[in-house]
Amino acid sequence: MGDTGSRPPQLHPGRALAHTPGASGSGSLHRSDSRPPQTPRGARRSDPVGRPGTTPPVPGRPTFLPGLPGLAGLLWLLGLPAALFALITWQVAAHGPLARADERLSRSLVHPDRVSELLADLGGVPVAVPVLTVVLGYVALSARAAGRERWWLPPAVAAGLMAVVPAVIVPLKELVARPGPPVMGPGTGFYPSGHTATAVVAYGGATLLLLPRLRTARARRGLLGLCLTVNLAVAFGLVRRGYHWPLDVLASWCLGAVLLTASVLFSEWGVSRSSRRSSAGTPSPRTGPS
Repeated sequence: MGDTGSRPPQLHPGRALAHTPGASGSGSLHRSDSRPPQTPRGARRSDPVGRPGTTPPVPGRPTFLPGLPGLAGLLWLLGLPAALFALITWQVAAHGPLARADERLSRSLVHPDRVSELLADLGGVPVAVPVLTVVLGYVALSARAAGRERWWLPPAVAAGLMAVVPAVIVPLKELVARPGPPVMGPGTGFYPSGHTATAVVAYGGATLLLLPRLRTARARRGLLGLCLTVNLAVAFGLVRRGYHWPLDVLASWCLGAVLLTASVLFSEWGVSRSSRRSSAGTPSPRTGPS
């Protein structure tokens, strides 16, 4: 018509608005000037598990446990097991209805055999602690070789957590002084289960250290499934063999969940603090030639 210059721009059918080119000659998407995008997709580096992300990590985003809940979820995972552990401890110490039902249930579950004994042994210190030690060494050496800041923190937290287990379990056994199942004969100190707590912290801690190094969701699910299977096998062996009442095992699961969640929160705090210092350009304590 000759008056095309005065008409507003027309959108072509089938073309998404987000893909409309910018100013003439810019050659970039989503912008109306000639400047390049601030974060071009091709320039984004991968995070520790290979997903596109930013470096340093976005504050508040868990880096130690990719794919698991954020801070609110971890606090929920901390509070619920703690409340359940307190309830079970109260019932066992007072020999309440829950403890009496637990003893009746145990009588129908106990059938000692060699298989249950071997499964229970998976929660012993001679088996579980060496597994964790191997994972600690691997994670520490690989993180140090990669030049990561505070490479020592997650392995140190996991090792410290393993040392905390007897310091918590032994006083509780003495305080509650619960007798064991009939097949164990006279004696007290069966609540909570030390084998269960050892298995949860050792295999759970090893799993948490290895998860960020697995690049596929399938591999991470497989590792989590293996950890869950081993802990269920330990629990089954302890109850079936008659080493512990079911509530002894359940309480140690709750206690282990509290300890593992606390270790995650501490590790995330340490890693996030280090990342904030690096992004702010804070000089390290050691400057100049050594």
